[in-house]
Amino acid sequence: MQQEPPTDSSGFRFTPLVVVELASNVKEETITWLLSRIRDQQQNGGAELFAEQLGPSVEAQEKENPNVFLVGASWQRLLSGAEDVGLFKEYNDGSMRGFTRANKHNFKDFKGDGDGFLSMAECQYIIKHELETLRAKDETHVPGHSQAKLYPGKSIIRRLLSKGLLVQIFPLHEKEELKRLSFSWYKKVKLSLQPLDDIRHYYGEGQALYFGFLEYFTFALVPMALIGVPYYLFDWEDYDKYVVFAVFNLIWCTVILELWKRFSASLAYRWGTLSRKKAFEEPRPGFHGVLGFNPVTGREEPVYPTAKRHLRIYLVSLPFVLLCLYLSLYVMMIYFQMEGWALSVHDEDPTFWTGILLFIPSIIYAVVIEIMNLIYRYAAEFLTEWENHRLESSYQNHLVLKVLVFNFFNCFASLFYIAFVMQDMVLLRQSLATLLITSQILNQFMEAFLPYWLQRRRNKKMIRKVQKKRTLEDKELPLVEQVRLEADMSTYLGTFDDYLELFLLFGYVSLFSCVYPLAAVLVVLNNITEVYSDAFKMCQVFKRPFSDPAANIGVWQLAFEAMSVIAVVTNCALIGMSPQVKAYFPESETQLILWTVAIEHGLLAFKFILTFLIPDIPKHIQIKLSRLEFESLEALKKKRQLHGGKCWKPRSSVRLSSEEDRRPCRL
Repeated sequence: MQQEPPTDSSGFRFTPLVVVELASNVKEETITWLLSRIRDQQQNGGAELFAEQLGPSVEAQEKENPNVFLVGASWQRLLSGAEDVGLFKEYNDGSMRGFTRANKHNFKDFKGDGDGFLSMAECQYIIKHELETLRAKDETHVPGHSQAKLYPGKSIIRRLLSKGLLVQIFPLHEKEELKRLSFSWYKKVKLSLQPLDDIRHYYGEGQALYFGFLEYFTFALVPMALIGVPYYLFDWEDYDKYVVFAVFNLIWCTVILELWKRFSASLAYRWGTLSRKKAFEEPRPGFHGVLGFNPVTGREEPVYPTAKRHLRIYLVSLPFVLLCLYLSLYVMMIYFQMEGWALSVHDEDPTFWTGILLFIPSIIYAVVIEIMNLIYRYAAEFLTEWENHRLESSYQNHLVLKVLVFNFFNCFASLFYIAFVMQDMVLLRQSLATLLITSQILNQFMEAFLPYWLQRRRNKKMIRKVQKKRTLEDKELPLVEQVRLEADMSTYLGTFDDYLELFLLFGYVSLFSCVYPLAAVLVVLNNITEVYSDAFKMCQVFKRPFSDPAANIGVWQLAFEAMSVIAVVTNCALIGMSPQVKAYFPESETQLILWTVAIEHGLLAFKFILTFLIPDIPKHIQIKLSRLEFESLEALKKKRQLHGGKCWKPRSSVRLSSEEDRRPCRL
């Protein structure tokens, strides 16, 4: 049996790291079975973790769910799990290597039994991994719930999630560490870089890379903002001179993305995720199909025909997306009719109020765009779920594609129409400014003020309840109440919406900022407030998310690069439309178009050449990775020679000359 863990200061026999909440109607038989599997030793198919039920709160209510359990592990079990998940840690020579217990004392910061060697986020990630790899043995269904079918090798946790028997699994906050992080991150207003290493230590690499990209994007906008301010002040009415700014856009949007890849590679190497092998993906909890055989794993699992999924994508999802794009186009034409009406009213009687009326259609349209984006997002999630993708990565890729296509069309179609069909630079400037400012105000309200107000209400309610029984110092909640409070917090849904917002802001700046130079200034101000609002939400509003061992920003890198290609084409077209360039081709418009297309193709070729000339990984990191690979091969060669020396034995004392006279020993 597993050794009894020591009692800690919270009253539990171990340090609680992860909370597992089962549905309130789960049978006692199911709970007993699940806890036994969690606590059982690994050789018996268990997770070999500690698990205890959470007691009632200070003022227990009837609706309070009793099926809440705290999960932890011994240090030796966590070190074993670190090796299982392929965790990379810093070696004594400064390189990043995969952790192994055999070489544990050769790793930097490993002292004694290894206490403190792993961060709390890493420990929680390991526990999550061990829970998710709990597999059914010979059970045909979840005990007590015959409708929840099981088969050998099926992930128990994923089955409980898909059947609604498991409500949620989330990692607990560590109060003292969270206070220190909050103070250094957002509570102290200062002009300094974000504590990315501390963010990574507490939340993991995925979150740290997002905040790193947000910070990098903000600093990358500073040159454009510095150029934009005097450009705005001195050339405001002279739209003929936007060519210089458009050329700057062309270079800027290419260079910053290439340099970001190098910077993110440096961060990923320092955090040990650059050369970390990607974990084998299991089927999503919501994936369903006919029970079949997986030739890769050798286990039974649901199988869904690829042809059927493709039919759903191309015959249902694709037409739906096209219909939504048509509706977006229809709304855009209504906006232009409103714009024309407001302009006619102003022309008839130009007063202060009719001047304000000119901005009303753009403001209404900006609000409608945000509402349409929100409604479409829910529809896209429903459709992507209905398509029944087997892997989470496939699900995310299809969802990102749907959302990006619609959001891009919905947000930028009107600007393209004004720029290239109406060719009205004054209206383009006004529309861009209104869309950008209105969307930023709405986003700040939805992302900062609303969550802050809701969380203050929730915290005050919990504190009042506890203070009826005892006096709290500094409003610090006991562990039981803290767990209940965190369980009721909103679930953090990942960085999808955050990256989407940055993608749209990048589009506003890179596509059309040459006609509205203050766009970069507005985005810089938005990003600064975004850092503080996102940091506050992570620390105070949402449940703590599990660590995501990411090595880069994933599919969003491709999205930003695609936007930069569109930016090259757009800015070249704007340059070709400028009066200065048209003056060189007074008689032949065809010649102007041909020259514009030729230059645009040349710039695209230069852009792609630049991506090859600038390595994605800095040279010194490439050398370290190559050295590590060389040492691994040398160690493997020595190991084979060592085993060969022990196994190959001559059958006599006479020296043997032929290979046929040598025989391998049987081990």
